[in-house]
Amino acid sequence: MTDDLIEQIAQVIEKIPGLPAASRVDRAHTPSSLPSADQLASFIDHTQLKPEATPAQIEQLCAEARQYGFASACVNPSYVSLCVRLLAGSNIAVCTVAGFPLGATTTAAKVFETRQAIEQGTREVDMVIAIGRLKATDHAYVYDDIAQVVAVCHAGRAICKVIIETALLTDAEKIAACMLAARAKADFVKTSTGFAGGGATPEDVALMRRVVGPALGVKAAGGIRNRAAAQAMIAAGATRIGASAGIAIVSEGQERSSTNAEASPDGY
Repeated sequence: MTDDLIEQIAQVIEKIPGLPAASRVDRAHTPSSLPSADQLASFIDHTQLKPEATPAQIEQLCAEARQYGFASACVNPSYVSLCVRLLAGSNIAVCTVAGFPLGATTTAAKVFETRQAIEQGTREVDMVIAIGRLKATDHAYVYDDIAQVVAVCHAGRAICKVIIETALLTDAEKIAACMLAARAKADFVKTSTGFAGGGATPEDVALMRRVVGPALGVKAAGGIRNRAAAQAMIAAGATRIGASAGIAIVSEGQERSSTNAEASPDGY
């Protein structure tokens, strides 16, 4: 049934004027072996997106990212410059967000946010799709919204992760969103902002992986707070984990946590 639904939606999207032709997608996915504790840190975007986050908390986040070797420190745009300075000389990327958390800003606003963040030194941008437009099946708008942000990212040698907000979507809408992101040449599709009352599930990750094939990354984010949950996402096809509980995840549930790893409004 999943393959039938994927094919039906592909046929609908294929008819949208102006979209590039779809490349062949191998939908098979065989999970790789689960990462060891040392390897797991390199899957994690160590995240602090609370609206009340202070500079001191961002400084702590960056220190932790260096200490544990996380893939990135993910922060709101106003803290990009601070993170770039604090992480200079390391292999830790600075990640930020665009159109966050609702996705309902204009494409021009998302493009401006993205360009400014890249100019300040970010190399990863997690953008939120126009969720209402997707639910209205305005696929051409959603594609253009993604494609413009992706173009700015790639021109600035940054990667673009596309947040589809799975908690608000039907399976058909999740499939369409992933297909549109792939057509727009995004680097990742991502489950959630964590603000929509639901987070990542292995089932959604597996569906997203099946739609995009092995060529795109899949980022699972929202409510991932321990190693078992992170490994379940990776087994389902995730290649990146967004979490504020990164230290607890890599520390095998020990009572070690930072102030930003507590249950929080951002849902990470």
